[in-house]
Amino acid sequence: MALLPLLVAFPLLVAALAIWSNQAYDRLLITKVRSDLAVAQGYFDQVLIEVGSGTLGVADSRALADALRDQGSGAAALLDAHLRAERERLNLDFLVLYDREGRVIARGAQPQAPGAATAAGTPLLGRLAGERAAPRDRAKAALRVLSNTELRSLAPHLAQRLDIPLVATRNAAPSERRTEDRAMVALATQPVLDGQGRTLGVLSGGLLLNQNLDFIDHINRIVYPAGSLPFDSQGTATLFLDDVRITTNVRLFQDRRAIGTRVSQAVRETVLGEGRTWLDLAFVVNDWYVSAYQPLLDAGGERIGMLYVGFTEAPFRFMRYAMLALIGLIFGAVMAASAWFSLRWARSIFEPVQQMNLTMQRVELGDGQARVGALRARDELGALAGHLDQLLDAIDDKTAALQRWANELDHKVAERTQELQASNASLRQAQQQLVKSEKLAAIGQLTASIAHEINNPIAVMQGNLDLMRDMLGPQSEAVRGELALIDQQIERMRIIVTQLLQYARPTEYAGYVDTLDLNRTVDDCLVLVGHLLAKTRIAIERDAQATQRVGINRQELQQVIINLLINAIQAMPEGGVLRLRTRDTGNGAELQVIDSGSGLTPVTLERLFRPFFTTKNDGNGLGLWISQGLVERYGGHIAAANRSDGAQGAVFTVTLFTEPQAPAAPSTHDGRPGAR
Repeated sequence: MALLPLLVAFPLLVAALAIWSNQAYDRLLITKVRSDLAVAQGYFDQVLIEVGSGTLGVADSRALADALRDQGSGAAALLDAHLRAERERLNLDFLVLYDREGRVIARGAQPQAPGAATAAGTPLLGRLAGERAAPRDRAKAALRVLSNTELRSLAPHLAQRLDIPLVATRNAAPSERRTEDRAMVALATQPVLDGQGRTLGVLSGGLLLNQNLDFIDHINRIVYPAGSLPFDSQGTATLFLDDVRITTNVRLFQDRRAIGTRVSQAVRETVLGEGRTWLDLAFVVNDWYVSAYQPLLDAGGERIGMLYVGFTEAPFRFMRYAMLALIGLIFGAVMAASAWFSLRWARSIFEPVQQMNLTMQRVELGDGQARVGALRARDELGALAGHLDQLLDAIDDKTAALQRWANELDHKVAERTQELQASNASLRQAQQQLVKSEKLAAIGQLTASIAHEINNPIAVMQGNLDLMRDMLGPQSEAVRGELALIDQQIERMRIIVTQLLQYARPTEYAGYVDTLDLNRTVDDCLVLVGHLLAKTRIAIERDAQATQRVGINRQELQQVIINLLINAIQAMPEGGVLRLRTRDTGNGAELQVIDSGSGLTPVTLERLFRPFFTTKNDGNGLGLWISQGLVERYGGHIAAANRSDGAQGAVFTVTLFTEPQAPAAPSTHDGRPGAR
């Protein structure tokens, strides 16, 4: 009980802390990757602006306009050289100049014959017409997805970066495709105008993002510079065309990049299907990453791919478990130390209670000399133990005096009986009545004295016990069982004193008279002793023939019947048959309690109803004596005998009347009323 708060509260506290820290840690990681995505998106937008502004600057340059107007020999070579220089200066993958009919005039990659146009040149330029009509102050490139043929017509020297083989990827959406031959480009298209605002041609410049390793590595260096991630976590960045990685620094194995692998179906549906940003754990190729995926839109607002950044989650998970383990060790050490102190403190409370409980058990088993003795405790429990020893001493003294006075009384009764044996029957009856009166008077005096002497220490014990409960408050729950046991023992002593007074002063304890059904009262008493019968192998036989009701107090009749039932059960420790028989007797009814025990010896029959006579080690010899007085108070009597049917056992017969009668005259046998 002392350890219960530690065993419950500490584990709950550790569990709550673990849950809270786990959630807070996850939120921290998500916040981190969200900020990483914002950095990557900012750089990506900056690249689009640089591509757009660079293309716009070349288109608006006077050198390009002059070169277009020059139709002399060597003009095409001059344009190619000019565009090549501008492309290298702007770090573009291509810079292509078209005339007004959509024919390629010059490329910034390699010399091109003037007037040569590819088969796809005009359709591609038609697709870009929308951008040509856009305001010139929108100097930002747009993302576009071009077919394999369109890219080859635009920049043939980039063809080797197309046709990416698709790699089978776990959790990816099913697909029949084997290669990704499309191209994602950052494309800017601007008209070239003369001084009068007339269109001389169209200039297209941009970057091919497929397998653009320098571009993606630069993003990764910006988002995750060296040493920015703790615990050796690795940061990665990726560009997706649809759900295919077209450039990435995620490794498939060793030095091979995971180009051609595909994103999981769950991420695809969230980002490309619903247009939402993914911020959560995701399984990337072959490991778990704290990931952020954002959709990429083309010039028409269609979702064509994704931008991804993330870092490996395993190092953070390891550190999280390590921190939780450290917290668990700290709490465990604190819990062990607290348990040690709690047990030492609790021992000062439960040791005195245990000692008192053991003493009461020894007293119940017949050890009248058992005492609690000296205790180290000097608090209320120590005082209570001292009072208990004083009470036990007082009980021993009063019991010895009572036994001595009872022996003296028996001696006087025997002397008086011998003197009156020669008298006639009336004198004998008067003698027995006088003896009984003397017994009652002596026992009444003794009982009053005992009640006074015993009730005082009982009251002191009860008062200190209540005071201890009030002072301990909730802490008394730890010894609630032992305190309840002391209450029971105090109540038991009070009941013993009350039973003595009940017989010695019958007029003060007389109850209300009821007209009772004897059979029903017997049934009620069987229920009350059911817990005793359940522990035995005793069979109950009923023979309920009584129809007349009897006049007696209900509680007192139940006390008599229960006492007889308990005596019968104790007479058959190995089991047997308990027969209960009721029948009418003219002006009343009688109950017979018949057992199959060892029966009654002549000595037992002679002294059976005397006070303090008992054949049991733990009895007080008052049960039959009090039962006799209760029945005689209403004019009835109790008779005891051995069975007359040849079987072994005893028969106790209780005779009652429909209306209470005056007490019957005493029998000729002292202590055996009813033997008339």
